[in-house]
Amino acid sequence: MAGDMTETGSLYSPFMGLIYIFNLIVGTGALTMPKAFGAAGWLISLVLIILLGFFSYMTTTFVVETMSVANARLRWKTREKQNERVHGTPYSYYERMKKDDAHSEDVIEDEEENQAEEERKALLAPNPINDPKRRRVDLYDITERVEMGQMASMFFNKVGWYLFYLCIVIYLYGDLAIYAAAVPKSLRDITCPVNITCTKPPKQINLTNSSPCWGTAVNRQNAYRVYLAGFSLLLGPFVFFNVQKTKYLQLLTSLMRWIAFTIMIILAMTRITHGKGEGHPVMEHITSVPNLFGVCVYSFMCQHSLPSLVTPIKNKRHLSLLVFFDFFVILLFYLVLSFTGIFCFKNKDIKDIYTLNFMDKCDPITSAKEIGYFLGLFPVFTLSTNFPIIAITLRNNLKTLFHREGYTYPWVIDRIFFPLLTILPPIAVAFGTDDLEFLVGVTGSYAGAGIQYLVPAFLVYSARKEQRILFGPGSINKHTSPFRHSFWVYFVLLWGTLAIIFVTVNHILTKS
Repeated sequence: MAGDMTETGSLYSPFMGLIYIFNLIVGTGALTMPKAFGAAGWLISLVLIILLGFFSYMTTTFVVETMSVANARLRWKTREKQNERVHGTPYSYYERMKKDDAHSEDVIEDEEENQAEEERKALLAPNPINDPKRRRVDLYDITERVEMGQMASMFFNKVGWYLFYLCIVIYLYGDLAIYAAAVPKSLRDITCPVNITCTKPPKQINLTNSSPCWGTAVNRQNAYRVYLAGFSLLLGPFVFFNVQKTKYLQLLTSLMRWIAFTIMIILAMTRITHGKGEGHPVMEHITSVPNLFGVCVYSFMCQHSLPSLVTPIKNKRHLSLLVFFDFFVILLFYLVLSFTGIFCFKNKDIKDIYTLNFMDKCDPITSAKEIGYFLGLFPVFTLSTNFPIIAITLRNNLKTLFHREGYTYPWVIDRIFFPLLTILPPIAVAFGTDDLEFLVGVTGSYAGAGIQYLVPAFLVYSARKEQRILFGPGSINKHTSPFRHSFWVYFVLLWGTLAIIFVTVNHILTKS
């Protein structure tokens, strides 16, 4: 049943919802941006990140609109069953409203029909009544969590439904595998001691998985696996619960993010203002644009987890404006972080993970050991709090994938089997490899572009079409995207196609 599939959980404030979305978006992508900016050039990077942020915000509003239509469709299915029981024939909402308007002055003598009419008024009335204990529900209120998988089953045909799941499952499993490998790898690199002598030029040290970590008994690969086991035991159990169970962890991590970004920006700006900035970025370098494109797509990804984060928000009156504010703050962070980085460090010296630039004990700007360790652990904070959210989203979509109409999962299947099916495969992949370049390449390329651009555009197009059929052309959805013209849907589809082409070019250039 739909109600069983869309359990919402405890509600939280719009501010808390913004924190969840912020924490979900700002992850590893933010830490790879400075290097991508330096390679592609400051001017083309500025234009591209603003453009990609705009497209990501647009598709986010598409997903919210589709969620509202899905909630309206679930409500109407309930009302349709009541009409079928009372009248013997189901009506579409549009037909029923015309019928009610034509007979608005008739006296309803049948007690059962009168009761159904009262239920319909309570369901469809747009304004709340005076009694605070009985608030009327708008048809498009987002009160039930409808995951993207369930929306795909509502609005896509069979082929589109399977293509969606192929895309979402690859991405989410890959995302979890990246997180499960990156956190233990970061902890290993921080805690495994490396003896460095500050010389000019600095001496290069080549480390392998067989290099010793804690004495000769434990090498770097074994240390990685120890951290991976601890990571699995600490964060794995969150998948058995709902996202709001991590509320205080999310608040703490959000604070850590702001502190880490601020420290990196201040340290870089201090070096620049003291005349020690070594960066001289070019304006544009076309051959590096595909890589920048992939980094930016990954850095703005949030569409797949929106149902779990948006539905529990109490007041959704200004939801589009709140999401816009979130995206604006994130874009500002990305720009300030990246621009200070590319003017502070030489392009060839910027690390893949930007925090590593602040762990050089031979550089006076990063001589404070405490700051170096804090920034080195920042990716651990970021990925650890995203891991439960992504895992819960995958779990809910797997439930929808295998669900059949009229069937309720037994407790063992619902509470034990699906969480284990969610968590064990990515952990197994992380035990098998810590090659993040391979994992990110498989995960973020085609599946990432599909989820961020193609899926939301196809969903909102199909949802609007069904909305007109079921509820009539005059039905007003208060959660309609600001980009309501069909031009924007086609534009996003074109953009998504170009994104896949860019990613393909990037892979070809990398291999060559």
